[in-house]
Amino acid sequence: MTNPFESKSHDKAIWQQESAISSQDDKLGGRNLDSILRIPVTIQVVLGSATMPVANLMKLGRGAIVPLDHRVGEPVDVVVNGRIIARGEVVVVEDDNSRFGISLTEIVGPPSNDLNG
Repeated sequence: MTNPFESKSHDKAIWQQESAISSQDDKLGGRNLDSILRIPVTIQVVLGSATMPVANLMKLGRGAIVPLDHRVGEPVDVVVNGRIIARGEVVVVEDDNSRFGISLTEIVGPPSNDLNG
């Protein structure tokens, strides 16, 4: 009768091969992930939007105010490549009071593919 806890040299060789392949895949995957993580994307913060006829647009000048659809205190949308990924509040950057930033309050998940609404 054979002992199931005895390791055979053939099994050891297979395990070592699988281990080497797995660690090689990890290294390659890590490299691919690193190159993806370095891709720059443009982030936009949407304070609001407005719709107006071209005639009104042509009348705009210095000092004109365009009312937006968002109200003060409402969260603003954080958009990457045309897709909303988060919402947040506008804040003043502590290190430089002349700059704004966004404090994220909500991370938006991927859109659902549910066709039933």
